[in-house]
Amino acid sequence: MSAQVKILIVEDDAIIAELINHHLLQFGFNVLDIVHDSEKALDKIHNLQPDLVLLDITILGTKDGIDIAHIIDEKYDIPYIFLTALSDRATLERAKHVSPIGYIVKPFKENDLFATITIGMSNYSKNEQTKITQELVNEHSLSPISNKEFEILIDISTGLTNNQIADKQDISANTVKWYTQNIYSKLGVKNRTAAAQFLTHLK
Repeated sequence: MSAQVKILIVEDDAIIAELINHHLLQFGFNVLDIVHDSEKALDKIHNLQPDLVLLDITILGTKDGIDIAHIIDEKYDIPYIFLTALSDRATLERAKHVSPIGYIVKPFKENDLFATITIGMSNYSKNEQTKITQELVNEHSLSPISNKEFEILIDISTGLTNNQIADKQDISANTVKWYTQNIYSKLGVKNRTAAAQFLTHLK
């Protein structure tokens, strides 16, 4: 799968961009280009039509990564993953209004990068055929999950940490932990990766 995925890197820090590029090439992905500002990012998205955009939130130019995400959602059928040092509540609040397939917080581990891309792209490609709904999850779970549990399950599948989910859902980290344990029990899984894989198997 990796060799077929064409990726555009949008990252304003040249050193980090090259590190990301290095990891992606090691994983066997096809890196189309690296850009550092919003104008070039939009130009490359339009002209290169990548399979995936790795999108930093703080970039050079007149727009930031979330602005670019809004444009991608409106004009292009292209998945993107936020890869950023920003995980504060205000940023997550803005990010709620766009549709990334993953969210990676710097500094990141290369295995996290690979896992988020792999699971995210799998979810995205299968979502073209089947949309994951709470009803579909409950058809295959050991017992029904609630509306809030479904929201948190989706957050887990996009790679958000418990603290990030807590900020996004406006609840405490301990409450998130309680919800996740309930979700695991109802799905019959043991961890976050297995929960995300549960969703991919539904598609």
